[in-house]
Amino acid sequence: MKAQRAAVTRPPRVRARTTSIAAFVVLAALIPTTASASGTQEIEVELPYVCTLPSGQLPTTVRISAEFPERADAGETFSPSGVTTTVELPAEAVADLTGRGAAQVRAATRLEVGVAQNEATAKATWRGGAEPVALPESGPLTLVSKGDVPSVAGRGDGDLTFTAGTLAIDLALDAAAGAASTDPASTDPAASRPAATGPDSGSGSDSLTVGCALDEDAPDQGLLATVRVGADGSASPSGSPSGPGGASRTPDREAQGHGQEERQGDRSPEVLETPPGAAPDRDDVPPCRYDEQHPPSDVSLNAYVTGYANVNKMKGAAYLPPSCLLIEQGIPVDGPPDPEHIIFDTVSWANFHYQGRKETPPFPSTFLSFDFAPVKATMVLKQTGPIRIDSRIKLRLSDFTTVTDTYVRAPLVAHVTDLEVNGTPLDVGPDCRTETSLTSADPDPANHPGNHLVLYGRGEQLIGQEATGYLLLSGGTLSGETSIPAFTGCGTADGEDLDRLLTASVSGPGNHIKQVQGQTCAIAAPVFPTPETPGQCTQDLQPYEIPVAER
Repeated sequence: MKAQRAAVTRPPRVRARTTSIAAFVVLAALIPTTASASGTQEIEVELPYVCTLPSGQLPTTVRISAEFPERADAGETFSPSGVTTTVELPAEAVADLTGRGAAQVRAATRLEVGVAQNEATAKATWRGGAEPVALPESGPLTLVSKGDVPSVAGRGDGDLTFTAGTLAIDLALDAAAGAASTDPASTDPAASRPAATGPDSGSGSDSLTVGCALDEDAPDQGLLATVRVGADGSASPSGSPSGPGGASRTPDREAQGHGQEERQGDRSPEVLETPPGAAPDRDDVPPCRYDEQHPPSDVSLNAYVTGYANVNKMKGAAYLPPSCLLIEQGIPVDGPPDPEHIIFDTVSWANFHYQGRKETPPFPSTFLSFDFAPVKATMVLKQTGPIRIDSRIKLRLSDFTTVTDTYVRAPLVAHVTDLEVNGTPLDVGPDCRTETSLTSADPDPANHPGNHLVLYGRGEQLIGQEATGYLLLSGGTLSGETSIPAFTGCGTADGEDLDRLLTASVSGPGNHIKQVQGQTCAIAAPVFPTPETPGQCTQDLQPYEIPVAER
């Protein structure tokens, strides 16, 4: 494992003196530039794994990189950031996949991470998604996965350690592009619904879950990082957190068994699937309800969504405040035959709803660019067509576990409405926007051509337990990567043409997006809060839950 400390401080820059230079400063600062904070450790660990594929057990290299704080206070919650899991499957694995008719794969990873402090332990699941990758003609297959990481808090003083455990790789296997399709590429929701197919449709898709175990010879038994917790990061002499008066909380021999489990739970590191944060007050979010111009149907849902969007060039993120989404849930149809699963496919449709328009509310952000220039930028995401939501539900017959894969395809153009530098407005004109929609690599381009953003989420539910991950009804986290197109229409006839400056500063590929959808409200059958039941709808049929954005 190697750790890199905080980035070197940038040298001071000369203050801009002309309008053109000031404009460049503003445009470059649409998304903030950031440096590694003091006290941050960057880790990159390479670990040997053994993965089980149809051809047998194969050695596999897994590289994990992330940023952790060097220390935290007892009870302080933090979340590792920039988590990337890179899996290098050997050439024999590629032969297994091509033997199943695959030309490219899409991967979702689930890495089990052990979290320990003194004698107490907990587990977290690091989930990630990878962009579609074509299978190589020779050599290994490399999958780069990024995604959700739960937050963690130490209960007392003592080092908090993170250790890699088992890894599951869910592979969607796609045949060559251009294969026969049964799903017409129509933008008419009513026309498309009867012939709906799922996210793996139309291209001869198959799926495979690969289980991987950490090799017994892995260095440091898979240790990823150590975070000091408490004033000095040291544990109590007994190796367990101390109680009042310094008495050890280690259970005596008579108290072992169930009592020991209770004490273990009391002092185990706390793992939070949703990073901490305060949901906005309802007065601070736009209304989200159907009206006379947008009447509901029997399958109408509404929900709030929020999140962050990175800009790779500027190493920063823009915050999307809670926005209203009106959804028409599709009717499930039978999916492809599968001897091990019962499969249903559903196509739903959605629109942003803000003051009667299909767009997000304006979201202003204030940044500090080049260490001295305060900048305020206001943006809006506007739809150029309906948002399509493809869900494939797979019920495993062996244990009745349900797995749902969901792809959201959204044609969204980014508009810049206002810019200010040092309190002085910079006129961008009435139609400053990206030339086309934000664009992602679509896993099924033959059936879904054109420019649009693609977000992916997976939900899992074991019988008798609550669902985890993303489901359309209960919400959750969706993620993806997008290219930001060039800008056009920025500036005025008697002012400067700002298109090239904005394009050079912001546009480009590899921008990660993480969106959180809240619990939906089903308009035809609303669930109101009771002392025994969590609410899904307010009395005026708005979504009860206002989600919190996650980085």
